[in-house]
Amino acid sequence: MGYILITGASSGIGRQCAIQLSKENKLILCARRENKLLETKAMCENSENHLIFPYDLTKVEYIEKELNSFLIQKTVEIEKFLHCAGTLQLLSAKAFDMEVCDKIFKTNVFSAMAITKVLLKKNNKKALKKIIFISALYSKKGAIGNSFYASSKGALDSYMRSIAKELAPTVKVNSILPGGINTEITNTTSEEQKKIIEKGYPLGFGETTDVANMVEFLFSPKADWITGQQILVDGGASI
Repeated sequence: MGYILITGASSGIGRQCAIQLSKENKLILCARRENKLLETKAMCENSENHLIFPYDLTKVEYIEKELNSFLIQKTVEIEKFLHCAGTLQLLSAKAFDMEVCDKIFKTNVFSAMAITKVLLKKNNKKALKKIIFISALYSKKGAIGNSFYASSKGALDSYMRSIAKELAPTVKVNSILPGGINTEITNTTSEEQKKIIEKGYPLGFGETTDVANMVEFLFSPKADWITGQQILVDGGASI
């Protein structure tokens, strides 16, 4: 059985996905902070079966070399890829900043493309079966100050649809679009702001488990006839 590679595994949705997937899978946990990855690994079941790959995904130009070397060194194959890594910074359109946008797109989009390239190389191609990108509700719904983050997620979803066709029928590729999820990021919002935002959610804010449950479903044989889809997990916010 091959491994599941999870980016953004040091916190939030990525960490919860790792915890839930660890029950029946071998994982490679990827994020920038090694100490946080070790924390996640310790929270996982069968922790001795899992590996960590500490890497700063903004260094896109070196991903191919570093990840390929890691796979060869550890003699492992990746069967499934879950891209949870993401960075969010609110900016108005008139505050466009190339440096900020470059970081957003490198983390949210370009790193996913670079990793996918590695997984399609000869030494891993036969093992790869499924890819999931964690996108966002804002890929489909506008929001003030969110244009650059939303644009990166929209690009990620466009990439998803194209490679879903390119890689079919061997590899199934989908995106999950979460709405407001209680994470370290959203918990920095004031209670007053949270109440205002939550009014747009018929089912209230979600939890990281809501997204992880969908990941488990898409990675299961029950979802083998699903590909190229943007799946909303948003508590009804898109209604």
